[in-house]
Amino acid sequence: MLKPKLLISFFCLFACCLQSCDLFESVSKKEELPPATQEGKNTFGCFVNGKLWLPKGSNGTSNLDASYDPTFEDGAFDLNAYRIHDDTDQFIALGGKNVNKVGSYIFSQNLDSPGALLNDKKSKCSYSEQSNIISGSFTVSKLDIPNQIISGTFEFTLAKLGCDTLKITDGRFDMKF
Repeated sequence: MLKPKLLISFFCLFACCLQSCDLFESVSKKEELPPATQEGKNTFGCFVNGKLWLPKGSNGTSNLDASYDPTFEDGAFDLNAYRIHDDTDQFIALGGKNVNKVGSYIFSQNLDSPGALLNDKKSKCSYSEQSNIISGSFTVSKLDIPNQIISGTFEFTLAKLGCDTLKITDGRFDMKF
């Protein structure tokens, strides 16, 4: 009877060690797209050409920031995120004017319309002009001005001569502003 108890104790001890070792942590901390929430959790994520993109790293400023001013331009919204990781140095921004209610906002090449950009320092491709937007939109699913929460989803396609076409899909954000 002593041997089964000893064996069970050994397995319990082994399981505890596994939980605290780096191998277990790397498996359990696998990056994934944040859930689509509407609580002001300060989350952002998307796929860029099928690869997960999350804000990461630091250049001395926050790698994720949102601002919203209901009194300027009938609702001015800006969302900025950057990723500095390994040899990646990218910046994604989206937003626009007249963002004043829950609904969809279509990106266009008109400077007065909502827009998006992506800057990739590694490839030296900067999709920073409205003419780089092929298609896309963002949807505001929650705009809670008293509690300063803006949440929603986005997707867009960017193209530039000499650079890869970028398809940004399954984008989501849940921000305090």
